[in-house]
Amino acid sequence: MKINEIKINSYGKLKDKEIKCNDGINLIYGKNESGKSTLLRFIENIFYGISKNKKGKEFSDYDNFLPWSGEEFSGRINYELDNGEKYEVFRDFKKKNPKIFNNEKEDISKNFNIDKNKGNEFFYEQTNIDEDLFLSTIVSYQQRVKLEKNEQNFLVQKIANIVGTGEDNVSYKLAMDRITRKQRDEVGSQKSREKPINVLQRKIETLEQEKENLKDFENKKYDIEENKNNLENEIINLEKEKEYISSLKNLENNQKIEEEKINLKEKIKKENIEKINNLKINLNKKIEENKKEKNKKIEKINLLKNKNKKINIKFLIILILFILINIIQFIFIKNKIINISLIAIIPILLIIWIFIKMKKNKEIKLENEENKKILDELKTQEKYLENEIEIIENNNKNIEKELETEKDNLLRKNNSEKEKLLNNYKNKINYEKLLEYNKLKNPTEIFENMQNDLSHKKIQLHQLELDSRNIEPKLDNLSKIEEELENDKEQLSSLEKLNKSMELAKEVLEKSYEEMKNMVAPKFTKNLSENISKITNGKYKNVRVHDELGLIVELEDGSYVEVGKLSVGTIDQLYLSLRLSMIDDLSEERMPIFLDESFAYFDADRLKNILKYLSTDFNNRQIFIFTCTDREKDILEELKVKFNLISMD
Repeated sequence: MKINEIKINSYGKLKDKEIKCNDGINLIYGKNESGKSTLLRFIENIFYGISKNKKGKEFSDYDNFLPWSGEEFSGRINYELDNGEKYEVFRDFKKKNPKIFNNEKEDISKNFNIDKNKGNEFFYEQTNIDEDLFLSTIVSYQQRVKLEKNEQNFLVQKIANIVGTGEDNVSYKLAMDRITRKQRDEVGSQKSREKPINVLQRKIETLEQEKENLKDFENKKYDIEENKNNLENEIINLEKEKEYISSLKNLENNQKIEEEKINLKEKIKKENIEKINNLKINLNKKIEENKKEKNKKIEKINLLKNKNKKINIKFLIILILFILINIIQFIFIKNKIINISLIAIIPILLIIWIFIKMKKNKEIKLENEENKKILDELKTQEKYLENEIEIIENNNKNIEKELETEKDNLLRKNNSEKEKLLNNYKNKINYEKLLEYNKLKNPTEIFENMQNDLSHKKIQLHQLELDSRNIEPKLDNLSKIEEELENDKEQLSSLEKLNKSMELAKEVLEKSYEEMKNMVAPKFTKNLSENISKITNGKYKNVRVHDELGLIVELEDGSYVEVGKLSVGTIDQLYLSLRLSMIDDLSEERMPIFLDESFAYFDADRLKNILKYLSTDFNNRQIFIFTCTDREKDILEELKVKFNLISMD
């Protein structure tokens, strides 16, 4: 693999930085704080992404390298694999996944696996090197090599670890001790009592007993809830039925009001009939009275006429007598005076008779006139009564027509309202019940019964709710116990799994350790010995792994010394040799080597040896050397080794 070009838009203190990379050695030169380590972190992060996890540090890598002034937090890198395939990776560090382009600038990001935690794993799929392996082998950061003397043992332990286990941060003995101690402290055993697994087992037993005691309340709660649900459904249905009956009741009340109006008209009609009858009776009475009065007047007139007739007869008799007397006197007496007197009396009598007759006729006439007047008045009264009877009868006829119309309308309206009500409730209430309710003659009575039943059921529901609330604290406690029991069982299961995994880990670790010692270590130590011989110019030729002492180095006189007793520079040489001896076995790709101030403790001879060794034995891959001094540049020029100088200043 070879990196061709790096373009940094903004990353940490680096902005608008373009770097062209060559084959062989690329010397990145710059003073302290010029951004050399930042460049190396950019390369790491563009391949593997940047973490927002602090991992025990004060700030995460994301926070450390996020530009302060809000520039675009991004960059790209161009590289090619050993098979000649070229790629360009652009990464916006504010986003989880980068964009990967092939040589034709086609976006092939989706061709690689995307892990939900790590993001796009394109670089791992291309090189078979994950981030941890990348950092522990092909990259050597300044802080990983710059060790004080009191840190020598730590570095030596890393070397021994990688020889024994294949990982620089994994010690077989330390790992075995830690697993055993972790197993004892975090799990426990049959003999222990206060360890997690034993405490959990006792706690689970206690909780199981408490749970069993509270189960009865749970069953009771289920019964209460079931009764509550049934009762609530009954109340809902009863409310609907009550509502329907109430509507029927309202219809009945409205009907009664209309019927009252009809009854009122019926009453008026009846009263009118009675009135007509009374009027007819009065009319008949009046007619009878009028007849009597009329007869009475006729009798009176007839009486006057008879009286007048009698008087006439009397006058006539008297007149005839006077005439006879006058004739007799004329014949027999022949007295002229008497004769004249008698003749004179006759006209007087006639006059008197005429006068009396006229008077009587006048009385009869007056009586006739009065009688006529009375008869007319009586006829008027009769006519008035007849008219009144006729008016009332006509009024009754109108009332009868209105009653007939109103009764028909009321019946139709009532049937229509009931039909409408039935349609509104047929999906809410059992249809047979609706039909049954529609036939009720007295909805008010059943409405009151429903009201009483509803009140009774609500009281029952309230009592159930009280019972439920009283049980609730116990069930809350049961829920807490069940939750706690579930958590404890999960913890117990986790502890049991952890215990099994630890036993398995110890078994695998032991087998792996033996396998590593028997198969890998000889080959590895041989390769390491060759490398250290070249780096130290033959001063140290053999490196061995000792079970008790760890790495030991053969001196020129043939004796062995523990690595920890060597100088810091020598230990740095060994550590670098260790990395370089592993690099060919990491990946099928010839991975670049990144050395960040890795020669800080090397003197001039050691530096010359390592640069000569790198330029000859690793001339088939890129090497990036980050330095703040001119030593590497001067020695490379002295050795006439071609290199690409990249200035960070």
